[in-house]
Order: sequence, then C-alpha cells, then structure tokens
Amino acid sequence: MLRTLAGAVRRREIAARELVARALERIERHDPGIGAVVFLRADDALEEAARMDEAIARGEDPGPLAGLPLLVKDIEDLAGAPTTFGSLLFADAPPAADDGLVPGRLRRAGAIPVGKTNVPEFAIEGFTANRLFGATRNPWAPALSPGGSSGGSAAALAAGLAAIATASDGGGSIRIPAACCGLVGIKPTNGLVGRRPIPAWIDLSTDGPFATTVEDLRLLLDVEIGPVAGDPAALPTRPPWPGGEPGRVLAAPRVVDHGPVAPEVATAFEAALGALEQILGLEITPIEPAAIFRAGNPDDDWFTIAATEHLEQLGRAVVEANLERLHPSSRAFFEIGLATPLERYLAARRRRFDYVRELDELLGDDGILATPTLAWAGWPAEGPADAPGMPAEVFNTAVQNLTGHPAVSLPAGVLPTGLPFGLQLTGPRFRDDLVLDAAERWERARPWTPAAPGYEPFDA
Repeated sequence: MLRTLAGAVRRREIAARELVARALERIERHDPGIGAVVFLRADDALEEAARMDEAIARGEDPGPLAGLPLLVKDIEDLAGAPTTFGSLLFADAPPAADDGLVPGRLRRAGAIPVGKTNVPEFAIEGFTANRLFGATRNPWAPALSPGGSSGGSAAALAAGLAAIATASDGGGSIRIPAACCGLVGIKPTNGLVGRRPIPAWIDLSTDGPFATTVEDLRLLLDVEIGPVAGDPAALPTRPPWPGGEPGRVLAAPRVVDHGPVAPEVATAFEAALGALEQILGLEITPIEPAAIFRAGNPDDDWFTIAATEHLEQLGRAVVEANLERLHPSSRAFFEIGLATPLERYLAARRRRFDYVRELDELLGDDGILATPTLAWAGWPAEGPADAPGMPAEVFNTAVQNLTGHPAVSLPAGVLPTGLPFGLQLTGPRFRDDLVLDAAERWERARPWTPAAPGYEPFDA
C-alpha cells in the first residue's frame, strides 16, 4: 500500500498536499472518539507537501515514502513540536529543535509529519493513558485499550488517520498494540536500528515499525535500519539475510511460566497453530514455558532493569519530588527502581547473558517460537480498575527485549471481546528475514482487514 501510494505521488497521479489534507480531515473527524493524536502541525505539513509537489514537478525524486502523512510517537523528537512523554512533568516542554533519529530518516525518505501520538507516561505501560492527555481508545472496541506504549500510533493506523505512525519497543511496545489493533509489527534484532538519544532502558529498547501489511512493514524497516554514531550496540551493516523457510517451529502459550492464558486466548492460539502448521508445512513441537528459561524469571528481571535505569535517567531526586504528579502506574514502576539495590540490578543484568544463551540454543539457526503476543483478551482503555498497572503475566513480549531476538506479531483472528488476536513469532538473532518471510506466507494464506470495522484504510 505505501509503495503504491508514494509511487502515485511521484508520478503526479495524486498530490502530496492532497494526502496530507486527507490525513488532517480524518484526524479531525475520527480522533475525538479515539484520542490518538496529541499535537498537530497542520499548516506546516500542508506547506511541506506543497513544496514537495513543486519539487516533483521539477523532476526531483523525494524518496520511497513520497508524500505519505506521518504521525510520531510522543517520546520521539519532532522539530517544532514538544516532546511531553505523556507526563505532567514535561507538559511545558519547548518545541524540539530537530527531528529524532527515526522521524528524521522517515522524513528524508519523503514522509511528511502531521503530528504526534499519545503514549502512557514515559512509555512505561501496556495501555495508553496518562494524566496529561487522558486515554486512547481502540478503534476495534472503544471501551478497550489499543495497548501500549505505542498505542496512540497503533490506534491511528487502525483508524486510517495517517499512512505511517512511528513506534518503539522496550518491553513489547510495538507488538502489544499491533496485536490489540490488528496490525503486523516487528521488534527488530537489537542493534539493527541505531539509537539516539540513549534509551531510558539502555539495552532493552529499539525502534521498529508496524503497518497494515507485511510489504509495508519491510519498506519501513528498510528506511529505519542503519547505525548511528554513539550507539555501541548498533550493527555497522545489515546482517546477511538469506531468506528461506524455518526448519523448526516450537510453540508455547507463554515464554515465562505464569500459569494458563485466558480461555479465549488459548482457543485462538490453538486455531492459529493449526493454520501455521499447514501454511509452513512443518509439524509444530509444543514446549512447556518452564522449559524455555531456567536461569531465572525474565519478566521480573525486566522490571528490575527497566525501572532502575529509568529512575537514573530522570534522577532520583526528581522522581521522589514528583511522585504525586505521576500516573499511578508509572509511580508504581519508579517505586520498583527506588527500592532496588545495586546488587539486585547488576545480578539481573548478568542473567541477561543466560537468557540470550538459552533462547539462542533453543532456536538454533532456523527455529521459530510461536506464542500468543498477549495472554489476556483485552483490558479497559484507562487500564485495569483494580491495579495501577498491567501485571507481567499479561504479556509474552519482554523476553525478546532482554535477549535481543527479533519478534513479529501477526493478526490471527478476532477474540470474543472484539479485539484482534495476535500471534507472535520469535526468531534467531539477526534472522529478522526468517520471521518476516513466515509473516508474509501467513498473510498470503490468511489476509486480514487493513482497518478496524467502520474505518477506511488510508489508501482508500
């Protein structure tokens, strides 16, 4: 869809200004009921689009994303827009002087930023609600969450508000909202997309795309990939991707043994595995969650590492002085960091090496692990009513951030709650091609709707 739409702009079959105007009209019409967009740059975007149309008329090539309206997650800088992190602590943030790394790469490829999208405070949660902008609602089921932390971006794509919306993933923040909103999303192998500035969760976070088709996902990943000066984990070049089929498929309801998943999730997962077996032509081998990681509990260690590192980034004194201003969920998160001694933090970091080894050995060179992306069938847009935040056992997504392995979430049906069901495929490190090729085969066999019911995809 994106390649076709951008090609039409380059051939002057449709104007970039027309696409930007379409995005602005849809945001005005649909977003009041969703709450995905928190900042608009309407006039600037229209002017940029008009200049692009003039450049194309002169014979210039604006890039592979020519004229495509872009929304930027509000933890990333966008020149001329504030970066609030969904927090009262940054409510008066000045406009950013420059684009962040990925928004800049997308803009240089021809995308035109039209605004910014909502996030849970400091991108901490699996639901998108904060005390600055309120809650974002899922276009598939407005009472429920689009997930988080890239929930505003995912809701915007599912409602057809823009062609592209950025995402990042430190504990599932691409894959969780992709699953909730019927999108395909990938957390790439850590290091594939360079990082600047230093993430709050130093070794856990990476940028990556989600989209309405696997073809679009590949295109966006191609634009985002690349090293950056200052990132010690960034790969200097893209690893060789031979493509091809997986040699083995393992399946587990969870990656950490938190007990049974929700019954409706279990039913959807069983059906998805039956389809996956036919599509890939491989017998799927079940594996017990307790057999995947024996060195410890990766979910517990994720919280220890992430909370402690984020606390250090903001500053202990700043957090302690502003606990009452924080959303209850982020307050509970930072309290983990406040209570973590140095020895516990370092021990969790050291266990990462064991988790990487265990998953490397499990998958080998060509294995894929299939799981539900989420163990629950949805939760309220404002978050759970009986707790400040989502418990770890809801997700199957933090482990891949600890280990660096690529993982893709695929639309694989619709749950009784009205939300899509996400099937997650985790592959060997540096074999993003393996999960992308499997995702493409899945899409050919089981195509999904490109927008939530009642909304038009952006190509329409």
